[in-house]
Amino acid sequence: MIQELQLRISPQLASAENHIKEYIAREKGIDVRTITHVRVLRRSIDARQRTILINLNVRVYINEQPADDVYEPVVYREVVDCPHVVVVGEGPGGLFASLRLIELGFRPIVLERGKNVHDRKKDLSLITKTHRVDEESNYCFGEGGAGAFSDGKLYTRSKKRGNIEKILRVFCQHGASTSILADAHPHIGTDKLPAVIEQMRNTIIKCGGEVHFQTKMTGLLLNGDRVVGVEAHNLLTDTMETYRGAVILSTGHSARDIYRYFARTQVEMQAKGLAMGVRVEHPAALIDRIQYHNKEGKGKYLPAAEYNFATQINGRGVYSFCMCPGGFVIPAATGAQQIVVNGMSPANRGSKWSNSGMVVEVRPEDVEGEDVLRLMTFQETLERTCWQQGNMKQTAPAQRMTDFVQGRLSYDLPKSSYAPGLISSPLHFWLPAPIVKRLQKGFERFGQTSRGFLTHEAVLIAVETRTSSPVRILRDNETLQHVRLRGLFPCGEGAGYAGGIVSAGIDGERCAEMCALYLNV
Repeated sequence: MIQELQLRISPQLASAENHIKEYIAREKGIDVRTITHVRVLRRSIDARQRTILINLNVRVYINEQPADDVYEPVVYREVVDCPHVVVVGEGPGGLFASLRLIELGFRPIVLERGKNVHDRKKDLSLITKTHRVDEESNYCFGEGGAGAFSDGKLYTRSKKRGNIEKILRVFCQHGASTSILADAHPHIGTDKLPAVIEQMRNTIIKCGGEVHFQTKMTGLLLNGDRVVGVEAHNLLTDTMETYRGAVILSTGHSARDIYRYFARTQVEMQAKGLAMGVRVEHPAALIDRIQYHNKEGKGKYLPAAEYNFATQINGRGVYSFCMCPGGFVIPAATGAQQIVVNGMSPANRGSKWSNSGMVVEVRPEDVEGEDVLRLMTFQETLERTCWQQGNMKQTAPAQRMTDFVQGRLSYDLPKSSYAPGLISSPLHFWLPAPIVKRLQKGFERFGQTSRGFLTHEAVLIAVETRTSSPVRILRDNETLQHVRLRGLFPCGEGAGYAGGIVSAGIDGERCAEMCALYLNV
């Protein structure tokens, strides 16, 4: 017999299958020896009250053995002799577009300007050691995209855009823990995700697709109003190459050279709102105590605590972004004379710190002018100012949270996870006033609703600017093709149609499906 049950139990009871079996046996009045297996289908933490409870949706097998497979794997076919599709960018949008193309009988030719995940790690370590950023291989560019080394969170609110469960199953099929299928806020971890991405690439190649690293798209090949391929710069051989086929463009939110190329060639785009601010870092133990309402913190059976804050200040949203419990703040610039910060967490979320972006909504009308790239220019100016304030290195300007709110200099700074180092700086003085004033009021509100959050122990690290794309590359809502150029499918976060790993993956699959329809007509 198989039963599905909803349970609300303590973290200790939820920590092991044998505890759950014993609880079910007591509640249902059955012999625990007859329960052969308990499979957790859904898991979430209810931390709204002082007594923390774990919500579980479980499938209970009584005198019956469960099926071996937790999920049904996707079948990928050989596509060596199938029609080509050029996929520009090997972030989540490009990866899932490529895998979906294989399912549909098309051969993806993937062009990635950065390096593979293994070689990319070396360039990331050099940022801390040398304070120099490789403009083609960094925390944003390279195999896996911006998400590969900046956390691997898989939670999304894009419930209606596509099949979230399938995206998670594909990750599991390529090595991710099956716990992501059950967790309300699934997370692979920065230390685990690169190996998963590598296996996804291996699937593409095994099925007959191609993956070209250090190959940077420089332009589109056109036949009238139809895109028939791309020109690309091979950075290894310093030669120009041509790749023909319909194009899925999934270049990520930091591919400013692509935006400039489109602006020069009058490819239709529009300025898109985003958010900018800082990274705020607290001691993880403090966030645990606040969120779990317990002076002992998370204890033995709970994970590092998460939070999610949002408010409206003078008509603009102020909110936490990409919260990383038990994580690290990282240098995420993509070029010289920039400081950009982001956050990441390993799978165990075990560091001494917890951090989050704290950002303010910026709309196109908030930036003077009509230039379609004006929000990108605003990003660049802020990142360059931050670099100047950081002694023209990757040393990040920082300020204690209470000093920022009160408008005073921090004479010392707490210890931080940010490896290149911090330098005390009056962020309240040189950050744009609309961002400063809204952040100050936002921190005061968050401190009122979550006592202890506004604290001298927290540090603000500048600057968080890469929350999303500063433009939207316009496409038809039905076909997902560019509004004017047939055969061009702007995809994912860089095109302005997604926000995060899962939503970019979903958009990648949708673009692959629309591309297949276009080619089969």
